[in-house]
Amino acid sequence: MEKTKVRRKPKWLRVNYERQSIKEIEVMMEQLSLNTVCKEAKCPNLGECYKKRTATFMIMGSQCTRNCRFCNVTNGKPQNLDINEPENVAKAVKELGLSHAVITSVTRDDLEDCGASHFAKTIEAVKSLNPDTTVEVLIPDLKGIKENLDIVIKANPDVINHNVETVERLYDTVRPEAIYERSIDVLKYVKEVAPHILTKTGIMVGLSESDEEVFKVMDDVLKVGCDIFTIGQYLRPSNKHIEVYEYVTPEKFEEYRVVGVEKGFKYIASSPLVRSSYNAQEAIK
Repeated sequence: MEKTKVRRKPKWLRVNYERQSIKEIEVMMEQLSLNTVCKEAKCPNLGECYKKRTATFMIMGSQCTRNCRFCNVTNGKPQNLDINEPENVAKAVKELGLSHAVITSVTRDDLEDCGASHFAKTIEAVKSLNPDTTVEVLIPDLKGIKENLDIVIKANPDVINHNVETVERLYDTVRPEAIYERSIDVLKYVKEVAPHILTKTGIMVGLSESDEEVFKVMDDVLKVGCDIFTIGQYLRPSNKHIEVYEYVTPEKFEEYRVVGVEKGFKYIASSPLVRSSYNAQEAIK
């Protein structure tokens, strides 16, 4: 991918945060020793989601064992797992009054099961304390090991999301420690083993991908039964991260959405500020 110089963020990407809402949620998360991907990944929707009293919980610490070039989550030596975290997530879901809870994690390649059992414990704790709440998990690839995936599947979340993140050509550049085919296989295996669980994936655009490459990702994940697809603009978290190649227009995002609907996704969200967890409950209504 060639280096490019892009203009400043266009107006459709500029957002204003409501500081009071942010503070309230952050205080609660701190009291329960919890992390959110909203904060760690510098999500542009943080202010809006916190105002609605929603958040995506990031379990298993804040240090990731991989170092993807697009991601703001810190790479480093991971912390020991917090045995109280599953219950604390369940308590936060109850306190926030969530009808749909989204749980993700850093990648934990250092753990024997890549953190699958901790995911399962968290799903079970949330469902136990909040029986009317639907649960969505956004999982790493868990090294593509079926036994690891089985642990998460057995906990029976309502949605299993695993993001492909980008088109196949850009994997070596954008996420060199991941494998495109492995991510496709994760989605395939979940749907084969548990067809009642909704599967979901998403990509970022603005990294030099062509329309044809975007459509190929759609086709690849539809072939393995993926139900829900998201597309959003890549935003560079810092100067240390991979550069933005272009800011994709809202009109192009709408074009992608229409194509996705025509191709057969049960639900597709496509707009500049879409992130995989943004308004996630809308996809399962």
